[in-house]
Amino acid sequence: MEHVIPLITPLDGSGLAHHPDPAAPPTLPVAPVAPASTAARYNHPLFVRAERVERVSGGCHFYFKAFTGYEPEPVTPRAVYSDETLTSEQRRELGEQYEAALIIWSKARLRRVAEPLLRKAAPLWAAWTAARNQMQTAFQAFWQIEDGRWKAQLLRLTDAERAAAEAAQAWDEIAQQLAQAADDQVRAAGYDNELELDKVARELGLDSTDWAIQHINDYLPGRSWGEFQTPLVSELQREIKAQRARLREVAELAGRLT
Repeated sequence: MEHVIPLITPLDGSGLAHHPDPAAPPTLPVAPVAPASTAARYNHPLFVRAERVERVSGGCHFYFKAFTGYEPEPVTPRAVYSDETLTSEQRRELGEQYEAALIIWSKARLRRVAEPLLRKAAPLWAAWTAARNQMQTAFQAFWQIEDGRWKAQLLRLTDAERAAAEAAQAWDEIAQQLAQAADDQVRAAGYDNELELDKVARELGLDSTDWAIQHINDYLPGRSWGEFQTPLVSELQREIKAQRARLREVAELAGRLT
């Protein structure tokens, strides 16, 4: 039976022990270059393939399996930056791959989060527009009613104002959630890769063209002077204030004429 005995000192071609020349410069280790299969182990789990884009120097199109938006946020693995077997080109392509994955994932997540919110928002917007129209109709009725019926009409107007205020508050609550979802998508992918809520709504068969959805900062307290009000509530209060100022003006003039 053969036995293999490890040698402490290597042999040269003559079979004699080979001792290194102490005067010779030390041999530096050479970092191995990673084959494609080594770099591939860092690919995103949903990565399919990459294709070079001839018109863009060094550019690639990345293809992935479908994202659901439930996946963890795509982040380039830390090991990519410490793996000495990877070339700088491989690291760059892996970084671009995860950047592409992040953009696609952010849009999938927005669609997932926004769909139930948009469906809930549609009737709330309809309720708001109906309540506001009713309030405006109650105010405009002062131009036609008799003087003796002003008090009754004022009751109708204040009731309409309260209903409009409740509808505006309900809308701002759902609009804030949509604004947050949209802001999360932009923060992940950047404004150049923004997925607009209007587009997501159209995909669901909804028309959100007129919906009042502001930037998320407009729904956060502490970013404005004075009493904080959410956007639609603030807009409504300005309208109510203008209507009441007009009624006071007319009442004052009417008192002077009697």
